[in-house]
Amino acid sequence: MPKPLVIQTEELEPGPAAWLAERCELVACPYKDAARLDVLLPRAAGLIVRTYTRVNAAMLDKAPGLRVVARAGVALENIDVPECRRRGITVVHAPGANTRAVVEYVWAQILDAYRPMHYLTEALPPDEWHATRNRFTAPRQLTDLTLGIWGFGRIGSAMARVAHAMEVRALYNDLLEIPAASRHGAEPVSVERMLRESDILTVHVDYRPANEKLVGAAVLARMKPDAVLINASRGFVADPAAIASWCRSHPKARAFLDVHDPTEPIGPEYPALGIPNLHVAPHLASGTVTAKTNMSWVVRDVWRVLSGDKPEFEAPAL
Repeated sequence: MPKPLVIQTEELEPGPAAWLAERCELVACPYKDAARLDVLLPRAAGLIVRTYTRVNAAMLDKAPGLRVVARAGVALENIDVPECRRRGITVVHAPGANTRAVVEYVWAQILDAYRPMHYLTEALPPDEWHATRNRFTAPRQLTDLTLGIWGFGRIGSAMARVAHAMEVRALYNDLLEIPAASRHGAEPVSVERMLRESDILTVHVDYRPANEKLVGAAVLARMKPDAVLINASRGFVADPAAIASWCRSHPKARAFLDVHDPTEPIGPEYPALGIPNLHVAPHLASGTVTAKTNMSWVVRDVWRVLSGDKPEFEAPAL
């Protein structure tokens, strides 16, 4: 009996890819190679994507035998999950696979904002030595600040755990009621209070449609004029034009955007570029080999579905 065909449109780490290739016909075909995809999709049983492949009705029309779509990652905004469900296609992903990587990255940005490093390449005269020390004296340390966490899922709660260990006051807002034992010392508050009191706001909401442009002009107007804003969740929850305007009018504020809307890679017209207190990164938060390997092991659920078993991590209904 021939092995089922699984198309891989973006990178997988070698170990998980080899594991699946022992069980399936695994074919790597970049998502940009539309002509080759059109040849492969009609006989595909599985499809593995990451961030940039758009799985929509037009693509699904070309794959009548498709049984499983896998996102080698967490968020699912590039996959039309309801349309897949309507066609009987199971969607799987890898929740939790990049939590540690993202938490490390966000805390690195927080520390960069408040405790920037300065390294010497040569010896300094005494006067310059002391002047440099004074120039890099931080006005506040993290224990003087309040961290706001918008969204208290896996990453948001892990942010609170680190804040607790570092003795940083943390507030959070989430749609769900979080048991006190799972809050890691963070205090549940209204959005209004979180925005008003936070020196740092880190956004970790999910990809439900109601979160589109969540962080826009109205939210920014309620934040402190010297606040630090970090979005390493998903691009569509933040309005880059509004954030750019806020940074220009609040020179003591800082913003860090790791993910972007409407498309990645961004183009020269992206409104957040070229602003000194607005830092734009090329989607690096989950960029560790460990996280990429964890995400690539979504192949186990691909094989479970193709074998007729229940997957461990099926996409949730939002």
